[in-house]
Amino acid sequence: MARKKASSVKKKPATTKVAAPAAEKAASVEEKAISAVTETAPTEEKKEPAAKETVSAEKKTAPVAEKAAPAEEKKVSAVKETVPAAEKTAVAAEKAASPEEKKELPVKKTVSAKEKTVPAAPEAPPVEEKKKTPAKKTAPAKEKMDPAAAKTTPAEGKKRTSAKKAASAEEKAVSAAAKAVPAKGKKRTSAKKAASVEEKSAPAAVEAASAVEEVSAVNVMSNLPRRSVAFIGSECHPFVKTGGLGDVMYALPRELVRLNCDVRVILPRYACIPQKYQDQMVYRGEFYMDLGKTGRNYYVGIMEYVCDGVVYDFIDNQEFFSSGNPYLNLVDDIPKYCFFSKAALAALNYLNWIPDIVHCHDWQAALVPVYLRTLFQDSPIGHARSILTIHNLRFQGIYNIPTIQYWSGLPDSVFGMGALKENYVDANMLKGGLAYADRITTVSGTYAYEIQTAEYGEHLENHLRYHSGKLRGIVNGIDYGMWNPETDSALTVHYNRDTVLEHKMENKLALQKELGLEEDAGKFVIGLISRLTNQKGLDLVSSIIPQVLDGNTQVVVLGTGDKQYEDTFRYYEGANRGTFSACIQYDEARAHRIYAGADALLVPSRFEPCGLTQLNAMHYGTLPIVRETGGLKDTVQPYNIFTGDGNGFTFDRYDAGLLLDAINRAKTLYFTNRDQWNQVVRRDMEKDVSWENSAKQYKDLYLELTQW
Repeated sequence: MARKKASSVKKKPATTKVAAPAAEKAASVEEKAISAVTETAPTEEKKEPAAKETVSAEKKTAPVAEKAAPAEEKKVSAVKETVPAAEKTAVAAEKAASPEEKKELPVKKTVSAKEKTVPAAPEAPPVEEKKKTPAKKTAPAKEKMDPAAAKTTPAEGKKRTSAKKAASAEEKAVSAAAKAVPAKGKKRTSAKKAASVEEKSAPAAVEAASAVEEVSAVNVMSNLPRRSVAFIGSECHPFVKTGGLGDVMYALPRELVRLNCDVRVILPRYACIPQKYQDQMVYRGEFYMDLGKTGRNYYVGIMEYVCDGVVYDFIDNQEFFSSGNPYLNLVDDIPKYCFFSKAALAALNYLNWIPDIVHCHDWQAALVPVYLRTLFQDSPIGHARSILTIHNLRFQGIYNIPTIQYWSGLPDSVFGMGALKENYVDANMLKGGLAYADRITTVSGTYAYEIQTAEYGEHLENHLRYHSGKLRGIVNGIDYGMWNPETDSALTVHYNRDTVLEHKMENKLALQKELGLEEDAGKFVIGLISRLTNQKGLDLVSSIIPQVLDGNTQVVVLGTGDKQYEDTFRYYEGANRGTFSACIQYDEARAHRIYAGADALLVPSRFEPCGLTQLNAMHYGTLPIVRETGGLKDTVQPYNIFTGDGNGFTFDRYDAGLLLDAINRAKTLYFTNRDQWNQVVRRDMEKDVSWENSAKQYKDLYLELTQW
């Protein structure tokens, strides 16, 4: 979307679809209520797409007391709050009608600039009459953000009128019309609670279109406490993914929706996002925002996509997000993510969607907690609590103080040694986020301990020990929808725990044929699926390949990364045709086939915050061989030759000889005691490595932070 010039005249924020002028609505309130009933009758076959996925207005704007009310009371409250007294006869008439008559066809209507002012006359018609056909792009009035804090939240959107405050029928009608202005497109109804369009039509009637729902509705556990959460991060599968962060940003919100959380994911709208998703995004508004000391106002567009009960809001600005890759270099990335962090909070204010929790991920979003407690503290979003999750402590967003001051516009007080300042001359964005966040999480319990030591702390160990009281470790899970050998379309043969012994061998033979290896089900096949970087322990692997390839063993490597490792593995492939395969590429489908066809998977990382490959391997009946660090230690218990316990093979110190010993122990069990090996395979497939347990721990953390 092209960048737009800021309007020189400040206008009232985003008042797009509102009531028509009083001159057009001179009829009495009661007549229009009856008319609304008549209009809805013949539309039984057409359903409004936005109604299914848009946020429930009651869930977002009602006071605390209303949030705790049972579902039945909320429906009654919603009707009382938004339907004027004069409409009650129409409501009664509608409820007597057949269920088919209750589905309302959106009426196409073009709203002129004059219509963007709410009439003061008490004859304001019922909200039900204001439904319009969802439009992909209905540009709101351009506005200039407040340079101090980007506080461009519509004044009307800050009002949270409860049912008790409604007085007369005329006052209720005006209140409903006013609330409809900021509510446009800012609320979505969870799939389970969208049963009656009629009961929720008052606040939802004027909402702009949500994006097309791609997958069937999630089964929500509506008896659990409800919390709203905004995920803010730099990548998310399937839009853009470079590592485990993309998987977490995709899978965790979907599981939280099932646990009765209301979730939005806020991402940059990179140019590299596949066009099929770009085409389904729906325009939700735009505004202009000041940034740091640049002296300029930058365009911020909001594009929305909805899937599986999760709303994905993309921050649009071609000046920052037009490159083909999400990460370039710090010179380009520092301004980009300063803009993104501030724009994400400003967008929540603009949409009038104020979450209970703002959950940020890695250094790219680490300034969000800092902004939240400084420039945004007096705005509506300032009431939210913040969580910062460390996915990999090695990447911190460090640059000189003047540059980060220039682009962020943060006050001098945050550039002290206890917050952003580091080494007296640099500013560390991640360090600042850790200082200002209400809670810090990492992706495994062991990694939470390790990063407080000099060996793994990446120079932040003292800072993390100081904040250890708010530090938690919650191990990641995997998405069983994506990783399931029973349904995986990439596999030659599907299998489960009961059929793994037979069909895994078929997948092994198919993998050997695909990669040009000797086709022999009796060979021991070791897989390695990884970014080819020093962190992953590849120097250990490359040094022991000649000893591993003993005539009974085959090795398959898949991944891209540092040239030295790419060239090393290409050399081994050339020197060991038929027993070693180097796939220097990123191929998701082939990764699935390696998990299914290999007997063991290598993860000998120097450090590993969580690791997902070992979880995928276990779910596919492939035994992991890992180093005891971070999430690898938390998820893989070493096999005990005496008791038969354990679900993999491990080594502790970072040493090539110990890695070779772990591989030999696995090969010995495979070739000498296949029955015991098969028991471990079945045990791994039974192990629950899904996101369910992890999501429950995050939900408990949200409840801990928001006790009411």
